[in-house]
Amino acid sequence: MSAQPKRYRSLATLERSLTRCRACPRLVEWREDIAATKRAAFADQTYWGRPVPGFGDPRARMLVTGLAPAAHGANRSGRMFTGDRSGDWLYRALHQTGFANQPTSVARDDGLILSDAWVTSVVHCAPPDNKPTTEERDACRTWLHEELRLLDKLEVIVALGGFGWDGLLHALAERGHVTKPKPRFGHGAQAQVGDYVVLGSYHPSQQNTFTGRLTEPMLRGIFERAREVIDR
Repeated sequence: MSAQPKRYRSLATLERSLTRCRACPRLVEWREDIAATKRAAFADQTYWGRPVPGFGDPRARMLVTGLAPAAHGANRSGRMFTGDRSGDWLYRALHQTGFANQPTSVARDDGLILSDAWVTSVVHCAPPDNKPTTEERDACRTWLHEELRLLDKLEVIVALGGFGWDGLLHALAERGHVTKPKPRFGHGAQAQVGDYVVLGSYHPSQQNTFTGRLTEPMLRGIFERAREVIDR
């Protein structure tokens, strides 16, 4: 178990501290190198190049947690799942199920508003090859730990991908929410973990969406189930 995390007064103070974090040298070097070299298609843009904070409704009853910011998505835009194909799928599904006011998420100032939902990730810096190490996951989990504490209306948590599922369960265990045996990840997996209903979904990565492993109805169905939980 990691050390007890620092407690923050609000999500705003948490965000200010998070965006200054330099705890993992490999991730700091990578995110800043990507922000400096850029992708040709975004050469005229200023990359965020810092840890990406969570985003959404502070009174959310649903939390969505992914793996980590994409190098040219959230690491560029500065907002979770914003500016890449994974975000296109996620926010379209959230819009279809009443959690978002629009189906697109392209920039921090595009007018997107989440209702009853908060979107975050287990690791807040873009990792090389989209693969954080276990040590980086554990170092970053303090932020998720605090989000869970500060989002005190939460009832359901959607974990995108096995990495997000495992990181979430570790954070919940540190907060005293333990279920044995450990719930197994899978698309559509559902478990009661302490006070929360935890739902598993395949991550809307191109690897999953291009191959048909995850379809739009499959992803939408997860959020329809989340809606049923919080509206019951």
